[in-house]
Amino acid sequence: MSMETYHYRMHPASAPGAPLMFVFHGTGGDENQFFDLGRQLLPGAGIVSPRGDVLEHGAARFFRRTGEGVYDMADLHRRTKAMADFVRAHIEAEKPSAVIGLGYSNGANILASILLDQPHLFKAAILMHPLIPWQPAEQPDLKGRRVLITAGRQDPICPPAFTTRLGEYLTAQGSDTIIEWHSGGHEIRQSELAAINVFTEIYRR
Repeated sequence: MSMETYHYRMHPASAPGAPLMFVFHGTGGDENQFFDLGRQLLPGAGIVSPRGDVLEHGAARFFRRTGEGVYDMADLHRRTKAMADFVRAHIEAEKPSAVIGLGYSNGANILASILLDQPHLFKAAILMHPLIPWQPAEQPDLKGRRVLITAGRQDPICPPAFTTRLGEYLTAQGSDTIIEWHSGGHEIRQSELAAINVFTEIYRR
């Protein structure tokens, strides 16, 4: 069953048809890393938090890489399909009014990869410090999707030029895209969390 492909933590929605939020941890995190944040952002929503099934020196990830910023693209493709199937299975079971994704670092990258491949699965996506080091193909189905990217202008792992390029690509595809910058590096800052809170407000109504 696709719903059981990953070990995950879930909080049920407060009512039928409530939004559904998927949260994806960074390298070395687990299903607990952003679970409480998801509940704080959308108290009435269903929250699904999968654990990455790839280990890198004991640290959980969602796909393999061969070096910093160098992805195993064949593995990313396979695991994007598997995660998309997992997401779809939960959507079919819950029948939510909206589906929102939130991911940080490696979690943002798997979320972005799903969004680029199967954009219909998510109404909105929050990409915290993503790194998409390839040039995505045109994806007209991204039109109308809401995307918030948060990033550090001094991030050594996710260089700002790649962040800007991703934002420009999403905008060109018709997505409603916002980039929230802070002056630091790869760490999550309060300004990011504030921007995410504003971005998700529409789904708390």
